Amino acid sequence: MVAAQQIRDVNGRSSDAVARQRASSIELRGLSKSYDDVEVLKNLDLHINAGEFFTLLGPSGSGKSTILRLVAGFERPDTGSIRIGGTEVVELPPNRRNVNTVFQSYALFAHLSVRDNMAFGPRMLGWKKDRIGQRVQEMAAFINIAELLGRRIDQLSGGQRQRVALARALINEPDVLLLDEPLSALDAGLRSQLQVELRRIQRRLGMTFVFVTHDQEEALVMSDRIAVLNDGHLQQVSAPQALYERPQNLFVARFMGHSNVFPISARASDHLLTPLGRISGQFGAGSHVLVRPEAITVRAQPQGDANHFPATVSECIYRGDFVEYRMQCGAARLTAKRANRGEPLFEVGAQVSASVASAAVVLLDG
Repeated sequence: MVAAQQIRDVNGRSSDAVARQRASSIELRGLSKSYDDVEVLKNLDLHINAGEFFTLLGPSGSGKSTILRLVAGFERPDTGSIRIGGTEVVELPPNRRNVNTVFQSYALFAHLSVRDNMAFGPRMLGWKKDRIGQRVQEMAAFINIAELLGRRIDQLSGGQRQRVALARALINEPDVLLLDEPLSALDAGLRSQLQVELRRIQRRLGMTFVFVTHDQEEALVMSDRIAVLNDGHLQQVSAPQALYERPQNLFVARFMGHSNVFPISARASDHLLTPLGRISGQFGAGSHVLVRPEAITVRAQPQGDANHFPATVSECIYRGDFVEYRMQCGAARLTAKRANRGEPLFEVGAQVSASVASAAVVLLDG
């Protein structure tokens, strides 16, 4: 178990009860699960460190929520082992795993107040009334919902309900918190705000969070590590920066939104041939190249010793903090993103030079 950092309430007072959060590692070995002869998870191995914010990312049907349900105990695997904090839990019911879940729908009791929703779990565990009252106040202050305690759930906004669901899940002091797309129903602005808040809460508690999403940007913003799944298989497990900048295969590259992916038609010791053109440099193994949009420089004329490709601007998309250029480079379509520094924009039809350093070129497995 990993001790959490000391937590203080809104008045700056130390809260020993809130600070007693623990964290557990999760070990999945040989995990398989089928529904109606459809294999959803296929001999999956995965290790989640104690105290990290770990995200399961992938398209619908990739197995993300199934993993959460297996860890929580709502489903039983066909084969495999699930260890939480070193303890095998496959045979344990959900109420004996010290794991709580925040669902996409929040699953709050609409007929109860916020206070009674938060107190429900501790009451089921047989906590004394005084302890429950103190714990509700501490957690409400920590999640910044103290002013909502007397309200009914149907009197709350979507963001307020999300905070109440989180407080209710944390109040029992679980070792692991599972979050199944809890932000998906919120508007973009509120969702962005709560992403930062969730990350803040996780860091202060030092608890193990396992978060499910299909949103790539959300995963990059919140996570210590991300596991990308497809069709029940792990594709890559990496820190956010490595996942985005160095995807290991075509699926991960395309799922992370990369469009500049080109097959290699021939290679030599000092260059590659692609539909984009000749790319000079020393490269390892791989069947495709990835050129990230942010790594491309767009100029009126070639400059420096990078790889240069003559291009025609087909679209110029102004996005405020950056400009996106879509260009035709011979037989290839190329997308570049340039930080907006107030420079004049290239118009549609402009002849430009797109350049990329060899170090920014990533080779992928097919």
